[in-house]
Amino acid sequence: MSINIDENKVNLSRRKALKYGVGFLGTGSLAIWLGKDALAQNIPNSIEIATDTSHHGPTSNLTPDEALKKLLEGNQRFVDEKKLHPDQDLIRVASLAEGQAPFAAILSCADSRVVPEIAFDQGLGSLFVVRVAGNISPIEDIASEEYAVGVLGAPLLMVLGHENCGAVKATIQGGEYSGVIDSLIYALKPAVEASERMPGDQVANAIKTNVKLQVNRLLTSSVISNAVKEGKLKVVGAYYELTTGKVSLI
Repeated sequence: MSINIDENKVNLSRRKALKYGVGFLGTGSLAIWLGKDALAQNIPNSIEIATDTSHHGPTSNLTPDEALKKLLEGNQRFVDEKKLHPDQDLIRVASLAEGQAPFAAILSCADSRVVPEIAFDQGLGSLFVVRVAGNISPIEDIASEEYAVGVLGAPLLMVLGHENCGAVKATIQGGEYSGVIDSLIYALKPAVEASERMPGDQVANAIKTNVKLQVNRLLTSSVISNAVKEGKLKVVGAYYELTTGKVSLI
């Protein structure tokens, strides 16, 4: 995968970038956001992305449904305190030296309390995990999940939100933040606004709405959507309970 950026065309002030729906997450890093209507905004012409989906290494031999079943069974073991701790020894380490074939890709929050490999009782090489506060999907994260799906052949892609997400709570509370933290707030506002009139707990509603928006955003990728159409991939949203460790599909 190669990314070419015309630096002259992206030399915008941070506030101007946010105004036009583009938040800087680092030097040369752009986050293109999906709005409340679940339609992706156009990526600027100054960014050209070429994805090489050729792959000659091992791939998972599980179907999408089998992969989801395996993932949820691992979470149940975690909740029941019957963990197997699979594939966590040096033999596994050596076997992965030449390649990987994860059976699931996960877009998860960066929260230290949510660790997919532990929550799903999986080992090395089983999960392709992308973590970012608020489990949002800026362009680099979409590219990472495209790699998991199109190159590594993962049959399952999960967006994993979690109870009491700090990024979502901060968005609801509002306020000013130093640095570029407000780019996360901007990215989460569509979910907060879309869930404002829902009955029940506002934070939980916004977290689950955000998961659904991120699923829709990932599906705007032709690599991901084509894999779904071909029956090679299932894309799901899920919610992790901090108090119990239980993962439920949304």
